[in-house]
Amino acid sequence: MRIAYLINEYPKVSHSFVRREIDAVERLGVEVDIYSIRPWSTDLADPADKSHADRTTVLYDTESDLAAAMAAEARGNARRLRATTSFAMRCARGSEKSAAHWSAYVAEAARLRQAFEARPVDHVHAHFGTNPAAVAMLCRQLGGPSYSFTVHGPEEFDRQVGLTLGEKIAHAAFVVGISSFGRSQLLRLAPPGRRDDIHVIHCGLDPTFLDAPTRPIADSPTFVTVGRLSEQKGHWVLIDAARQLRDRGVDFSLVLVGDGELRPEVEAAIRDNDLDDVVHITGWASEAEVREALLDARALVLPSFAEGLPVVIMEALALQRPVVSTFVAGIPELVKPDVCGWLVPAGDSDRLATAMKDVLDAAPATLDEMGRAGAARVAADHDVDIEAARLVKLFEAAVTPAAKAA
Repeated sequence: MRIAYLINEYPKVSHSFVRREIDAVERLGVEVDIYSIRPWSTDLADPADKSHADRTTVLYDTESDLAAAMAAEARGNARRLRATTSFAMRCARGSEKSAAHWSAYVAEAARLRQAFEARPVDHVHAHFGTNPAAVAMLCRQLGGPSYSFTVHGPEEFDRQVGLTLGEKIAHAAFVVGISSFGRSQLLRLAPPGRRDDIHVIHCGLDPTFLDAPTRPIADSPTFVTVGRLSEQKGHWVLIDAARQLRDRGVDFSLVLVGDGELRPEVEAAIRDNDLDDVVHITGWASEAEVREALLDARALVLPSFAEGLPVVIMEALALQRPVVSTFVAGIPELVKPDVCGWLVPAGDSDRLATAMKDVLDAAPATLDEMGRAGAARVAADHDVDIEAARLVKLFEAAVTPAAKAA
């Protein structure tokens, strides 16, 4: 069985969970071809990402590539092209994307289908319910293979109707949410008779985290947060909580691992609150560097406003580091208060500061116990090989003769 993975931009620093899933699926004997709709736009810090870059096929570099794909489709697949274009325009009327965007999706789908003529695959699996799912759906309309997709959130949850998620679900062989919360949001849109085709497959970790050597939590006042500097991650709340701790004379430091479009604003907030001596931004880091940053910390703090279920929480718990986060999306499914971390209301800097002070006041033995409890939870629910085996069973069901006929 050969599966094509389709992602909008891949590899990418923030897509390590896709890489781990692909590697785990391949360990189960499945052939995987990787397709990125467009070239990656950022430097790759991790050697594992670079190795995937070498084997990823980019669908197009220039608009002329798409024009050529459409011309070829018009010559050899005209009837289906007309029907697919009409279908895409109907989707556009209920979408936040314009007809021009959907026309581009048709061209990208044509490019993908033609790639499958040269190297056939049995099924396409897209990550994210945004344009990768749209392209996979339109490729199917053009006569390509069956498809499925994984929805991560929070973008898809915020824009369910505008992203035509219901249409994408209706035509998919199956759909995956990465948490029970995520599945619940997809169930809201599933057509009658398709609810059993919505599954939970967790993002998972491989032995680089699950079996990584750990060490006792040092009596260190360091917190770390890992993630894109974006509006979803709540960095302003974190900085205000840090200001409160500083004003109370609390000894601590905070390391922000990551980068993003809001870095200038985050840096300005650090300066404006006179926190330059205690808050530091590292920029993007490799997987090994993230692992070391987590091991050097007393706890991970992630005050997110909107999420799916952050992989870095799994990574921190696997390394036996407690987590301070928010009651958002799938996070409470993994982080249990007083068991492996603290949860606070999103946007509440006072409660966040209190939780961080509780971490600093806790005895290292208490934190170690919480870390072990968190590691056990991750090992049970987020082992990438276990989750990949469940996903491969769904792939196998999708490519049976009966499923293809349907």
